[in-house]
Amino acid sequence: MKLKIKTSWWVYAGIIVFIILNSVGILKEFYLFNIIPFFLLLVAIAFLSLDALILIIVFFVPLSVPLSEIVQGLPIDMNLPTEPFLAGVLLIFVLKLLHERSFDKKILTHPVSVSIYLYLIWILVTTLSSTMPIVSLKIFLSRVWFIIAFYFLTTQLFKNKNNTTKYILLYSISLSIVVLYATFRIVKYGIFEEKIAYWASNPFYKDHTIYGAMLAFYIPPLAAFVYYKKFSNPKRLLYLGILFILTIGLISSYSRAAWISIIVAFSIWAIIQLKIKFWVIATSFITFVIFIFLFGNTIMRTLESNDQDSSGNNISEQIQSITNISTDASNVERLNRWKCAIRMFKQKPILGWGPGTYMFQYAPFQRSYEKTIISTNKGDGGNAHSEYLGPLCEQGILGPFFYLLIIISTIITASKVIRKTSDDFSRMMSISAILGLVTYYLHGILNNFLNTDKAAAPFWGFIAIIVAIDIYHKKKEQPTAE
Repeated sequence: MKLKIKTSWWVYAGIIVFIILNSVGILKEFYLFNIIPFFLLLVAIAFLSLDALILIIVFFVPLSVPLSEIVQGLPIDMNLPTEPFLAGVLLIFVLKLLHERSFDKKILTHPVSVSIYLYLIWILVTTLSSTMPIVSLKIFLSRVWFIIAFYFLTTQLFKNKNNTTKYILLYSISLSIVVLYATFRIVKYGIFEEKIAYWASNPFYKDHTIYGAMLAFYIPPLAAFVYYKKFSNPKRLLYLGILFILTIGLISSYSRAAWISIIVAFSIWAIIQLKIKFWVIATSFITFVIFIFLFGNTIMRTLESNDQDSSGNNISEQIQSITNISTDASNVERLNRWKCAIRMFKQKPILGWGPGTYMFQYAPFQRSYEKTIISTNKGDGGNAHSEYLGPLCEQGILGPFFYLLIIISTIITASKVIRKTSDDFSRMMSISAILGLVTYYLHGILNNFLNTDKAAAPFWGFIAIIVAIDIYHKKKEQPTAE
């Protein structure tokens, strides 16, 4: 039967106008009109299936590029195409709540969700008291739409447990594309040249630190998928291929923090597999803390005597440079940023300077004798390089407290699921998610990326996986092999 579609005159008129404007734009080297059909397609998908839209956004997160890379000189910047659609998802979510007037109460009242509310409320409070309200408001809004899309809505997406693997796989596939792109540039300009690795992933990832952090984030779950024998062999072969590509990317990223986080994550995996008692782990940790306390000065003197700079041509020298806090410019500059953050906190310990304001405010807090060859006073050198010290100076004493509360509640939830679930698939996914998060918890000591969609998608999404499994899947039957 032939389907008859009634089309109004204004549809044809709109198509003609678009063709004319796009043609003129291309002649003038202005290409933004090209995204309009893509935008309309995603709007249609959003109304047909919000779950599908979220998965599409997740796929495009690694491939998104800053607006500033396309159009120079604009007063605002955002990642395209993802951030505009995340704002749209936020609007659709609000309209959906107003229309249905309900959301799963088990999600809303979960301890992890409660810690997220406190986290957002405090960001809002410190936004209202911010020294730069517009900057802080943008940070608050972006954090809200990240959490709405990648946490609250994805918990509903994960009611179907097969969507958990899709969520991880889609990001991993597009991240693999970025790895191939970056690897091609590294091979083209010089293999094992550290300076090339710094910008090889640009414009998709602005530098090797966030690039390495996301590679480290996804390697543990991909390894778990390969290890999980109830997946079909073709699927495991696919996961193995992606894992191989991501591993190549991690090695060539020269991100020392990412290397360390992977080592720790797999050490934790070994502890889980060996079922080491909690009291053994706690005793070991307390012993380590006491050792640091007793021999802290000796350790600092040893670190200060290490003058091995990072070297792109020698992996062992690269590893040795991790503890060089005397001459390695990257390490010394990070210490400079941390000291500035602490000085800023001491001046405004309760409410801080406001979310997102560090990079604009820290310059006067630098000391000349602590600066490095990469120090700057222009406010263009990035943030505090710490997910813990950044909130400390920007949001006061409660900033890192609420962030740590999210981490603690997530770890407790994951531990409960891993220990009590009767579903092998749920246990494997919980281990995968928490190990991926552990890499970022550790990486967050040295860097902070949660104000970007690149890190927000896995961070909040993996938390959503753990919460969804805790609520929906602990005792359900296993899914068919993927």
